[in-house]
Amino acid sequence: QLQLVESGGGLVQPGGSLRLSCAASGSTFDYYAINWFRQAPGKEREGVSCISSSGGYTAYADSVKGRFTISRDNAANTVYLHMNSLGPEDTAIYYCAATPTVQPMCDMTGITYWGQGTQVTVSS
Repeated sequence: QLQLVESGGGLVQPGGSLRLSCAASGSTFDYYAINWFRQAPGKEREGVSCISSSGGYTAYADSVKGRFTISRDNAANTVYLHMNSLGPEDTAIYYCAATPTVQPMCDMTGITYWGQGTQVTVSS
């Protein structure tokens, strides 16, 4: 059983930055690829980014490519999502999610554990 807890959300002005954290516990963190999803009011959940279990492979949705960066610290059992140049379209609840795999890639599928989410609001 892997527990995931997100933090770092909040209110930020357009053009600003935030760093989200996803802290894991309860199982061997190194065995999981970690994904970030988001869901805005009235919209379907959207895959944002993922990072392989070793951290050597990352992937991004086109809507965030060049603005968001995912990273992980396996010693600290934590994944980060650095978000820059935020706009109102980035307003959503952001969730981290885990995929049990040690393959050297990720594709935001095969989710077995979810966090509770953290709200990000981009507004002036």
